[in-house]
Amino acid sequence: MSLYDKIIGHENIINQLNMAISMNKVNHAYIFSGADGAGKNMLAKAFAEALLCENQEEKGCGECHFCKQTSTGNNPDLIYIKHEKPASIGIDDVREQLVEDIQIKPYNGLRKVYIIDEAEKMTVQAQNGILKTIEEPPEYSVIIFLTNNVDVFLPTIISRCITFNLKPLRESTIMEYLIKEHKIPDYEAKVCAAFSQGYLGRAAKLVAFEDFNAIKEEA
Repeated sequence: MSLYDKIIGHENIINQLNMAISMNKVNHAYIFSGADGAGKNMLAKAFAEALLCENQEEKGCGECHFCKQTSTGNNPDLIYIKHEKPASIGIDDVREQLVEDIQIKPYNGLRKVYIIDEAEKMTVQAQNGILKTIEEPPEYSVIIFLTNNVDVFLPTIISRCITFNLKPLRESTIMEYLIKEHKIPDYEAKVCAAFSQGYLGRAAKLVAFEDFNAIKEEA
């Protein structure tokens, strides 16, 4: 099973990503923009799985060695940029983990994928530090920025990326998912879906939050 099969909604974005792979028109930089809980991380990981698939299937086969490595977080060609300071991603973070590392060819297959979560935390210096890499990327590289605020990006970064905006899901879609996957009654699913404002990640957290019902009743 491909990681795409576990994603609820965002069909249009998934179709465009699949088409880019099937037509060999993968861009070197993408921005996945959406509120917290919109599904940016899951979508990025599924796209990475497809890009790194040993069988080169447009959705990722989910069965090959490389796909299994990606699913478990052990693929050496999938790099998540980490940062020591919780409030910012600095120039040293991107220089060491991306700008310098990207010059090393893939270990496994044809591509290397870099995911920068909370990319809105990149300092101006960090963005400028990445700019040349985006302008003149190695042929095998793909960089994915995940953000809840694309407006803080430099225009020069945005202009070199393909941007996808993740929209809220229908309340009925979230309800159906919660009832099926979390085995909760429909009235509880309806409340969680309503409070989630269309974001599946938020809804899942509400289901897991033990005091949610008490807070709901009090409110």
